[in-house]
Amino acid sequence: MNHNQSVSIRQISQDRAEQVGFYRFLENENVSISELVKCLCDQCQQQVKGRHILAVNDTSEVNLQSHSGRLKLEELGVVGNNRDVGFFIHPTLALDAATGFPLGLSALQLWTRDPNRPTVQERGGYKNLPIEEKESFKWLASAERSQHCLRRGGASLVTHIGDRESDLYEEWATVPDAFNHLLVRVRQDRRLLGQSQSLYEYLNAQRMIGLTTMTVEYESRTQRMARDATLVIRCAPVKIQRPEHLKDWDYPPSIQLYAVEAIEHRTPKGQKPIHWRLLTTHTVESREQALQILKWYQWRWKIERLFAQLKQTGLDLESTQLESGKAIQRLSVLALSVAVATLQMVEGRDEPQWPASVTFTDEQQQYLQEISPTLDGKTQKQQNPYPLKSLAWATWIIARLGGWKGYQSQRPPGTATLTHGLKRFEAMFFAWKIAQNRLMWTP
Repeated sequence: MNHNQSVSIRQISQDRAEQVGFYRFLENENVSISELVKCLCDQCQQQVKGRHILAVNDTSEVNLQSHSGRLKLEELGVVGNNRDVGFFIHPTLALDAATGFPLGLSALQLWTRDPNRPTVQERGGYKNLPIEEKESFKWLASAERSQHCLRRGGASLVTHIGDRESDLYEEWATVPDAFNHLLVRVRQDRRLLGQSQSLYEYLNAQRMIGLTTMTVEYESRTQRMARDATLVIRCAPVKIQRPEHLKDWDYPPSIQLYAVEAIEHRTPKGQKPIHWRLLTTHTVESREQALQILKWYQWRWKIERLFAQLKQTGLDLESTQLESGKAIQRLSVLALSVAVATLQMVEGRDEPQWPASVTFTDEQQQYLQEISPTLDGKTQKQQNPYPLKSLAWATWIIARLGGWKGYQSQRPPGTATLTHGLKRFEAMFFAWKIAQNRLMWTP
């Protein structure tokens, strides 16, 4: 699956026997989802030694409503609209804080939502329940599970990054320590200790510390146009007060944080201005520190690309023909591994400092080295310019297999080209392994 770029079992199988084998593997109850997740995180663990890691986490739903007539519904729940059949995934994507390069997944949670669960109104005191009994505990669980991977891998520091939904006082009160920082987009206008103004008013009253230009990507959901946005930056130290509904819990009465605000100046007509309010445990007392925080938060978008590769532009997970919810969840873990590899290929195509071992096994690198001379063009401009066994070197080969001409003046190879090249590579690699007697066959 890793190089066929598809979760259609028919497409990734070489023959009928292999197709049956895939189905049996995914339907096998002895194949533990937790063990598959562990293998996924072990790959990430090998890449993080000595690095400051940005642990970006978010939730996405896997909507299987179009297949509900043939699915085993008892193994599934409902998704965000509380009607359609499916389940949720919550991965944590580990990025190198110096470059933003994706190193793998440090944690992954999967769960189903009971279709018969009480509504918020029926639950009454839901707000006052302990965080461990709420679905939002996923944010705290993600931080805890990521530590098992990142500490063992030898990471030097971790900054957990989340969108508005993760703005939880319980998280601010329990996650940060000498090894763990938080960076979260603000969801609510919090009360501040020792201030008559709320957080939003207080930030707006701060002096501007500078301007910056940020490239904003197109977003289809909100029809946000791609543009270079000029942002006005403000920052300030703040002490957020404990919410009233947590007064009976053992949380500190206030927490010291730093707030950063970035709001777009001269927004194009018809567009909603970019407006970020961020809270972090990192010290932010200068324009340079504020810019670093904004860059780290902007890299959060990479997990959205991961979801797009998983469900839309690449692997089309939601079109799977599997009938078991557990089997589809197992497939999701494997597909996430493929989506991460594709993300690494796209981002590593011009970055020779990253080794090919981030994405390719030793055996695959050996075969890449064998076929590389056959893909060089006749001119110097059509020869692989990257260091041997770098990820950029491997990506150049895969792109050539995908039909890219190899000229530096040409547009860099994108997801579609790399997907086609990876499919060709897999077929060639498979044949090479047979010729080398490296495949073990059992009757």
